[in-house]
Amino acid sequence: MKVDWQGVYPAVTTQFNADESLNLEQTQRVIDNQVNDGVDGIICLGTVGENCSLSADEKRQVIAAAAEVIDGRVPLIAGTAECTTKAAVQYVADVEKLGVNGCMVLPGMVYRSNDREVVTHYQTVANANPAMPMMVYNNPVSYGIDVDLEMMAQLAECPNIVAVKESTTDTRRITELYNRFDDRFTVFTGVDDIALESLMLGATGWISGLTNAFPKESVTLFKLARAGRFAEAVEIYRWFLPLLRLDTIPTLVQCIKLAEQVCGRGSEQVRAPRLTLQGEERQQVVSLVEHAIATRPDLSRYDV
Repeated sequence: MKVDWQGVYPAVTTQFNADESLNLEQTQRVIDNQVNDGVDGIICLGTVGENCSLSADEKRQVIAAAAEVIDGRVPLIAGTAECTTKAAVQYVADVEKLGVNGCMVLPGMVYRSNDREVVTHYQTVANANPAMPMMVYNNPVSYGIDVDLEMMAQLAECPNIVAVKESTTDTRRITELYNRFDDRFTVFTGVDDIALESLMLGATGWISGLTNAFPKESVTLFKLARAGRFAEAVEIYRWFLPLLRLDTIPTLVQCIKLAEQVCGRGSEQVRAPRLTLQGEERQQVVSLVEHAIATRPDLSRYDV
């Protein structure tokens, strides 16, 4: 399947049992529900998917399970977060055989690379897997590395680096990317609480965390924004914003999985060193989600 890099792509959760072992059946159920609720693609093993908490074999098990349940209905994008360039090259080659349609590639984990090293990492992974379309995941807030415009200019020489997940939190970067590269790269927004602003500025896709809990609202918001129906989009966005802010804090994975659980869509179980939320912090998230459920917009009002 060719990826058209348009629409809402939830960064889905990886589901665990109480003993922190993989629950592949529940992971498939989470993914299947997202597809049935109308999302345009699936991101597996991003930050929300707890990529770096899984072993190499577990990552491949999750990708195989995802490909099986999706069964070609929407594109499957594999988060690629490895500690070495060699491991990233091998991972992309492996997931291509498992049925992945594209890869969302991060800079090398653990070591904070300089600009030359980051560019070389991306170029090496891309050139070693020329048939695999790739998205640059640019998240300097979380990973301390900004793949800036000069670096993107070098990566533009790799024909299979086709998209960027823009997560600097600076919406000006979207305009800068278009001014510099026109339509050379497809731009996705990757920060939930500036999603609408980013779509208004020309992002053609949204990689979202809170879509895990509220997929239909996310898809409707996206469709309204892309149709230029911003007044209606704002109605949903104002309801959604308190939830979307959960995607921007250090405990985003725990918050999103807890929101899934409250909505009856998944489990809050995470893998250590992450721990499930407790006490007042947990109750605040539960109350926020319960209020959102009680006040959720009537989507039948929007003919999209």
